[in-house]
Amino acid sequence: MDYIQESDFTVLEEGFTARGLIEKIINDASQTEERDAFLVGDMEEVVKKHLHFLKTLPRVKPFYAVKCNNFRPLVKLFAEMGTGFDCASKSEIELIKEIGVNPERIIYANPCKQISSIKFAANNGVQMMTFDNELELIKVSENHPKAKMVLRIATEDSKSFNCMNVKFGAPLNTCRHLLETAKNLNIEVIGVSFHVGSGCINPQVYAQSIEDAHLVFDMASEFRHKMRLLDIGGGFPGTVEAKICFEEVAAAVNSSLDTYFPEGCDVDIIAEPGRYYVASAFTLAVNIIGKRVLQQDPPESHGAGNGPCKSVLYYLNDGIYGTFSHLLFDFGHPKLILHKEPSPEKPLYMSSLWGPTCDAMDRIAELLYLPELCIGDWLLYNNVGAYTIVMSSTFNGFHPPHIHFAMSLKAWENVHLLKRRYDPAENAEKNDFTL
Repeated sequence: MDYIQESDFTVLEEGFTARGLIEKIINDASQTEERDAFLVGDMEEVVKKHLHFLKTLPRVKPFYAVKCNNFRPLVKLFAEMGTGFDCASKSEIELIKEIGVNPERIIYANPCKQISSIKFAANNGVQMMTFDNELELIKVSENHPKAKMVLRIATEDSKSFNCMNVKFGAPLNTCRHLLETAKNLNIEVIGVSFHVGSGCINPQVYAQSIEDAHLVFDMASEFRHKMRLLDIGGGFPGTVEAKICFEEVAAAVNSSLDTYFPEGCDVDIIAEPGRYYVASAFTLAVNIIGKRVLQQDPPESHGAGNGPCKSVLYYLNDGIYGTFSHLLFDFGHPKLILHKEPSPEKPLYMSSLWGPTCDAMDRIAELLYLPELCIGDWLLYNNVGAYTIVMSSTFNGFHPPHIHFAMSLKAWENVHLLKRRYDPAENAEKNDFTL
């Protein structure tokens, strides 16, 4: 097993925090000319989120969505804590297999798979995979006849920022035909999955989707499919700034599960959280590498102080083609924090923030009122753990920031308790966890 080792992280001494590590890195870098942008991943935050998930959704086993943030130390942490993994590609399956995870803990949750990838899954013992149409069933029957299929159904996701059902999900009126087709192809269907979309603001969508899944379970019984899995997907909020909180979602899920899939029904419940775990766990530190001051005609109403009328453009050493790539398509806006607390007497100026590339689209933010900053100053961004650096490129020769993974001693101890709790080989009793 290639699970986490102490060398994968900076293990923080008691009383030392991830923010303290950021300050140390900034102080060290400020003594040199190499003031590169960097990220710090606070793994204590991830462990806390995991313990909260287990407590708040006690019947649901998380299968971490690898696509959200796939860096090896983080993925190894999830493996150590006993989660399953939602993989959407051959490469993601390879990563999880390489760190020693049993393929039974993997669901290939992409309803549209290349034939070579289906064969790869078959050859590596990955059996659970999703589908939502007849042609996908035929592909699987020809290339992975021992697969255990999970029917992905469509949901009402119009209230979500990123609607999934424009691309995936079988309407309820097609499910009976798909279940019959699977039976005729001698393909085993073991359950139902759904995804309410990212940024869902209505927890009752989860409840309605669970009710719909129950209807599909009833349909499946007509064709003697042994249904034993319900996958409630992802879409869980990951920051305190989200429009709904995780507890609201959990309450709707738990109530609906009690109604349609009560305890003792012999159905395993899993979910595919990604953003929930990692969004708030990562902080980005960027340096101001350039500055441009523009004089402005006086506006009718300044609205942000009585300072001179000018605007300032700041150029940072990370941008839209790097960690901020999610600003182009995602709703999870990062939270800006000035590294140096400004004096309240300082005037504020209309400001914009730009990335380091030569592309004029590399604009991070505009219409910000900020105190005047200097070249060499640092800015911090919280909530940058989900769908950020995994989407970055090396455009213009700029490389993604280095990531420092930090973990407190208490979190480190809890990870090992989690391993003992969920690893049958450890043969240990359940433990209580605190952070």
